Amino acid sequence: MTVSISAIYTPLFSENPLFVPTPISKLPKVISPPPKPPPRSSILCFSSPPDMDAATGPSLYPLHRTKTLHLVRHAQGIHNVEGEKDHAAYMSYDLFDAHLTPLGWSQVGNLHKHVQACGLSKKIDLVITSPLLRTMQTAVGVFGGQAYTDGIDVPPLMVANAGNSDHPAISSLNSPPFIAVELCREHLGVHPCDKRRSISEYQPLFPAIDFSLIENEDDILWTPDVREKNEEVAARGLKFLNWLWTRKEKDIAIVSHSGFLFHTLNAFGNDCHPSIKSEICTHFANCELRSLVIVDRSLLGSDSSTTNYPGKIPRGPDLPSDVADEKHSEKGASK
Repeated sequence: MTVSISAIYTPLFSENPLFVPTPISKLPKVISPPPKPPPRSSILCFSSPPDMDAATGPSLYPLHRTKTLHLVRHAQGIHNVEGEKDHAAYMSYDLFDAHLTPLGWSQVGNLHKHVQACGLSKKIDLVITSPLLRTMQTAVGVFGGQAYTDGIDVPPLMVANAGNSDHPAISSLNSPPFIAVELCREHLGVHPCDKRRSISEYQPLFPAIDFSLIENEDDILWTPDVREKNEEVAARGLKFLNWLWTRKEKDIAIVSHSGFLFHTLNAFGNDCHPSIKSEICTHFANCELRSLVIVDRSLLGSDSSTTNYPGKIPRGPDLPSDVADEKHSEKGASK
């Protein structure tokens, strides 16, 4: 299955300054290797009609072969603060499975208000989160309900003070389903802040998050001496994008990490205008939200359309005038 994400990009909420791409004229000249076949998942600008500039022309694609992804990087974590002071701090086990800072929770609150105000909260069919403390705190804080109240017959998304948050419990009432997925984790290995806890430790803290897709109780993916390579993160990202087509949901929020998002998205958009490429591929700020459209360019992985209508019900003659003109001309030429 070949999948693409179009350059229909909406920077819904960001704390980043504007990114200024390097002018093409100043880029070093390199000899490009022969083109490789596109990966099964790819982020591309679509082809335009032959007489149009492919980098600027519009594109069309059937709606039912698309999904909308709302990508979010987690809010500020304690590792972001300490790592800014000294990069060596990332090696500290004091930052194991880093939780959000008070500033990070403020960022979560602001993004929660934004998704409510713009109507996005009513569109989300599913929330996918990396199974680390900071991403799950961000996910439930942004896309969850209001403060949890005892007596409501639904489990909370997060209990009070989960992960030393000093934050009240968060309700799952009127919220979309939440699932934790290992594929969208940060770089694996070496940095203790990127190592997760056991699933049995998380479940009492986040009762309404579904952990059933995580196969192992303990974190067997993280190793203390080998850091996952950038290209391996990108390959994992493609696998994740392909996996999304096994889901029926159309509007999906994904709460992940800077490295995962950057290396997954950076592989694509090379046939777009440079400004579109930079919009897709720049690093995410803490608690930044971007919306992209993912497209199934094969005949697999897409549901049938719920809005298309076949017409001709009841049946009757419907020969278009332009086709009638062509047939009339053909008959005239054959005489």
